[in-house]
Parts: sequence; structure tokens; C-alpha cells
Amino acid sequence: MPTYHESIMKNEVLHYLNIHMEGVIVDGTLGDGGHTEFILKNTGPKVRVLGIDRDQSAIERARERLNCYRDRVTFVHGSLENLRDIVTQSGLTKINGLLLDFGVSSPQLDTPERGFSIRNDGPLDMRMDNSQKTTAADLLEKLKDAELVSIIKNFGEERFAKRIVRAIRREQEIAPITTTSHFSEIISRVVRSPRHSRIHPATRTFQALRIAVNNELEQIKTVLSDAIQLLDSSARIVAISFHSLEDRIVKTFFRAEEKGCTCPPKIPICICGNKPTLKIHTRRPICPSEEEIALNPRSISAKLRVAERVYV
Repeated sequence: MPTYHESIMKNEVLHYLNIHMEGVIVDGTLGDGGHTEFILKNTGPKVRVLGIDRDQSAIERARERLNCYRDRVTFVHGSLENLRDIVTQSGLTKINGLLLDFGVSSPQLDTPERGFSIRNDGPLDMRMDNSQKTTAADLLEKLKDAELVSIIKNFGEERFAKRIVRAIRREQEIAPITTTSHFSEIISRVVRSPRHSRIHPATRTFQALRIAVNNELEQIKTVLSDAIQLLDSSARIVAISFHSLEDRIVKTFFRAEEKGCTCPPKIPICICGNKPTLKIHTRRPICPSEEEIALNPRSISAKLRVAERVYV
């Protein structure tokens, strides 16, 4: 029997989706299908799931895992930035909930050939969708120094970005950088982790390059914006983030949509006409329990936020 990725905060996801007796939930980051399986297992036959993932191998694993629910789930190989088209092409006008579990999955991390892992050697790839052309190695070759520094600094929140880029360029004068072990070794020469830290010195740079390869942050912004038009009244967005950049985008978006009005504070009467579209249910993010972290250490950085669609 295959080993599947352990989905995070399944009980919390089910609770906050607030699923009624019927409707369609979109799992926009299907992965191995763990969240979808839990939803279908704990709801009635009139609740269906539209599962989307940009990773074709994840779709195949989920299809096998969810075989006994095949009449209640539809699989789509696609990207979050195309959510509106995917939903429309599925014959839907509104959806009853949206689940987003951002970041890289355990199968992607644990498969060296995918190029996400720092500790296991593989090609410097990092594509979540293998049909995409540009790999991480391609970016290192194509980007100008300033662009690469910006990516590592902004997406990885790495203060040694310039030092890392200089080291990359010195190495490229000798040979192309095409493997994860070669890339992490270069970074380790010029960046040291804090004493007693278990975090690899290349972690932030790997994160930055992965985000850039997959255009992850822009996709989050697009899918949240599109969701406003797709969610039925009282339907909810449940978003799980794994680092501060993702969480900041979700938090900022939820707050802006709950406020609605964009007029300057000095104007006593609203003239912009913007109405609230969301009601926030989590003023502070929900985090995994100590028990869950003990069972799944990769869940430690997860933050769950929830907002409900309102029509004013």
C-alpha cells in the first residue's frame, strides 16, 4: 500500500469549511488528496470535491487514494491562477468552499529527482508542474545578478543574498550548477547557520528559488482575488500557509476585503463605493497542536486562516 503525504490540521479544515448537506468544495492544492479524503469521509453523498493540482504525479496518487469516492470527486491538472476557468469549465457558477494548502508537499521533497531537496542529491529542477519549461537551474543561468539577488532576498528573506550570488557566479565560471547538492554546497561555503540551529544554511535560498520557479506568490494573489467572484454566500476560504510571505498575502487580502472601503480616514463619508466581501473567522492564525507537530514535524510552521464570503 503506498505511503501518502500526511495532510495538516484536517479536523480544523473540516470544521472551518462549515460544510452543509450539499455543495462543491474546491481543493485548490489537492496533493495526495488527504484533505479531500477526510472531507468526503466525514460528509454526506451530496458533498462533492473539485480537486486541482499542478503536479500530475500528485493527481495520479490522489486518484488512486480516492478511488472509493470517485463518484464524488473530479480531478483537474491545472494551476491556481486558472481557478476561474477551471471552475467554469467544470459547469459551476458558484462554489461552497475553497481549501488552499500552500507550499511544497512531502512527496515532492522526498523525491530527489524533483530537485526540491537540500539533503538528497538530484537535478536542480524544483518545478511543481513538470510540463513547465523553466527549471531552477535555468533561472540561475538566465537571471541577471540584480534579479537573482532580489529573488533570494525577497522570497527567501535571506540577508546574505549578495554574498550568495557572488559565490554562484564564481562557480559558474568553472562549471554550470545543475544539481541540488552542488548548489547547497556553494551556499554552505559562504553562509553559516546559527550555532545549534538544525536549519540548513541553504534553506532560505532553496525556498526563494522554488517560489520564483513556480511563481507561487503571484498565484496566491490571483486565486484569492478570483475566489471572491466564485464563492457562494456564506462559503469560506480556508488557507494554510507555511512561511511568512504566504501568510502575509492571505492576512492582508482578508483584512482588505473585510474592510471594503478604501477611502482615506479623513473623509467622513465613503465615496469609493467598495463593500466588504469577506468576514474573517480567525483574527489570529490557527496553528497545529503539539501532538500533531510531534507526529508530523513539517507541520510546525503551518498557519491556518479562514474568511467567509458575505454579500452586502
